Amino acid sequence: MNLELLESFGQNYPEEFDGTLDSISLAATCAFNRRGTLFAVGCNDGRIFIWDFLTRGIAKSISAHAYPICSLSWSRNCQKLLSASTDHNVCIWDVLTGECEQRYRFPTPILRVQFDPRNDKRFLVCPMRHAALLVNTEGEHKILPIDEDGDINVIASFDRRGDYVYTGNSKGKILILHSQTLDVKASFKITVGTSSTTGIKSIEFARRGDCFLVNTSDRVIRVYDSKNILKCGINGEPEPIQKLQDLVNKTTWKKCCFSGDGEYICAGSARQHALYIWEKSIGNLVKILHGTKGELLLDVVWHPIRPIIASISAGVVSIWAQNQVENWSAFAPDFKELDENVEYEERESEFDVEDEDRSVGQAGESHEDEEIEGKSVTAVFLDVSSAYNNVQLPILRNKLHKLKMPEPRIILDFGISKDNSSADLYFPSIIENSWLGCHTIFTDASKLSEAECVGVGTFHSQYNIVQKVRCSPEISEFTGECRAILEAVKYALLLKLHRTLILSDSRSSLESL
Repeated sequence: MNLELLESFGQNYPEEFDGTLDSISLAATCAFNRRGTLFAVGCNDGRIFIWDFLTRGIAKSISAHAYPICSLSWSRNCQKLLSASTDHNVCIWDVLTGECEQRYRFPTPILRVQFDPRNDKRFLVCPMRHAALLVNTEGEHKILPIDEDGDINVIASFDRRGDYVYTGNSKGKILILHSQTLDVKASFKITVGTSSTTGIKSIEFARRGDCFLVNTSDRVIRVYDSKNILKCGINGEPEPIQKLQDLVNKTTWKKCCFSGDGEYICAGSARQHALYIWEKSIGNLVKILHGTKGELLLDVVWHPIRPIIASISAGVVSIWAQNQVENWSAFAPDFKELDENVEYEERESEFDVEDEDRSVGQAGESHEDEEIEGKSVTAVFLDVSSAYNNVQLPILRNKLHKLKMPEPRIILDFGISKDNSSADLYFPSIIENSWLGCHTIFTDASKLSEAECVGVGTFHSQYNIVQKVRCSPEISEFTGECRAILEAVKYALLLKLHRTLILSDSRSSLESL
């Protein structure tokens, strides 16, 4: 919700290595969905693994093909996944069920597939040494027209809104076709020097804005404005906005992509596991991310929202992100950070089991209902205690009715069960559709045995903040679940999170509230 405000004062590109995704098979290609919540990885053994990128756990595994997967594409609603394999097959998969909805077989291997950005009934197919095809799942299939020179080594891509299809061949000619009629609206040729041409390797569009890049065989990445291209018409001579290249090493580029906001461009080297990041507006190189030496890069994708890059080399998915510095004082104004341990002086009656300074009248008032903002709320007491090194500390009393907050809305059933094999996929989609933009806090409590302490925890997914509380063995797991909900409410009030969704797996605790 406030992501642009949070990142407006910092760098919006990754700066360091942030771990790997432990795939069972050797990864070959990958793709984010448009919200960045799911991450699909195609492997050499033909399987597709769908990761929940928030928890970085596998949410779904699909045995898709018999041969390596070479291209993946998500539909706009994130419910379908398009895959292409070296076995000449193109398949459409239902992400929730893992079932194949439609399968197409082509006479040659497939280089690339892409869903129409606005219509999941159409998709592009780029076969090897053949003109690209526009496939309609409910109608006829169309072969995209090629240039007059007859070159059939064509790569194609939809623009950001799916209104036009951009095709490029090995002789540097780019055609802009209307996606419905396939009429040629504009065209131009990329030349090197005065006469020689260079082959088109890939065409990629930014998720925001009207810019697109062209990766060519002459080791130069050219950035164009699609509006200017259309104004130039057929056989125009548009000038690129930027020309990006490695002047020192003369690197050839394996894969290029835009950042989620379209302000940065990332290119992966074809010689080694190295990622180059440029700022699009001024064309300067801002960062080079180096992976394991000696490995070759296979694929690179940028997260659609966050400054995160995923790259594949040697069958391993590497994650690149920003260096997160924990600054607790930014979240809690009264929190004081210490450079070293300081001896704490106990205040009077601070750790007494009973408050000796409290009057008898005040003690009796604690059992009565209180009126909060015009609503009658029954006082709820949670008796908890912490234990460290087998030393039991006094009981702390927390009153829910003292928290100044409106009466919350409590939902006891989302319509899915934890036993459902597709629960990990249904759950994020329900959250995104019903509570988009809300802060999400997960709560839980566990107790392994009667003699052990109860562990209470909360997790704020947007800020990646975890709170842990260790409670006395005398309390029940039910009380621990209630304590976790209470800690989440106090945390939300402290940070002034106006729209907050607290998720608990304890139905009895929610019913008691």
